[in-house]
Amino acid sequence: MSWGSLDIARKQERNKAVVISAILFLAFLLVTEQVMTKSYIYRLDHKIEALKHHTFRGLSSHFLLALDDLGLRSLTATCLLLTAAVIAYRFRSWRPINLSVAALLLLNGVVGLSKLIFGRTKPRLNMDYLHQGGLSYPSGHASNALLTWGMLAYLVHTYTNRKPFKGIRLYWLVGVITATVCVVSLIRKTHWFSDLLGGLFLGGSLLIFLVALDRAWPSKKQPE
Repeated sequence: MSWGSLDIARKQERNKAVVISAILFLAFLLVTEQVMTKSYIYRLDHKIEALKHHTFRGLSSHFLLALDDLGLRSLTATCLLLTAAVIAYRFRSWRPINLSVAALLLLNGVVGLSKLIFGRTKPRLNMDYLHQGGLSYPSGHASNALLTWGMLAYLVHTYTNRKPFKGIRLYWLVGVITATVCVVSLIRKTHWFSDLLGGLFLGGSLLIFLVALDRAWPSKKQPE
């Protein structure tokens, strides 16, 4: 592929990523509006909560907690930064580390600030109030699982995409991990359904935004 064709392809990828990021952010705003006005998604939260849940104890409870930890920031941040450091050393580039740090800063800044603004209480308290100092909406675990593991998968694919190889694709694993974290959160009553939905949309929007930035100003040390 010529440099001109490569530049056009990257611009197309960037533009597509910007559009997808904007759509996901608008979806987050829509879920937020539903929660704030106690509309359909809010009512769905309470219908799901009213369903009879199996109580997990002992070993099964510890197993669920371990699955829930796949969305824990300390674990995911460690995995992401270690992977980024290995790739950065291999390709003599700061780009993987810069993208990883940016992802973690956006996660803690945007998602963390949103939690403080809305202050929604968790379902395990058997109450649903906004602006009461809660940290339920949007779900940090859902945002974290999608954004952090997604960035890890993006870095791995980008830097293994070298002829004759087509890159190692781990996006399916990101989907499995994210879905697992969301289901476990519902079972353990740590989040309302709308918390998870909002967290996924916000985390996805931030992830695709970073991809757009990476395609807009690509590193010359990235494989073509």
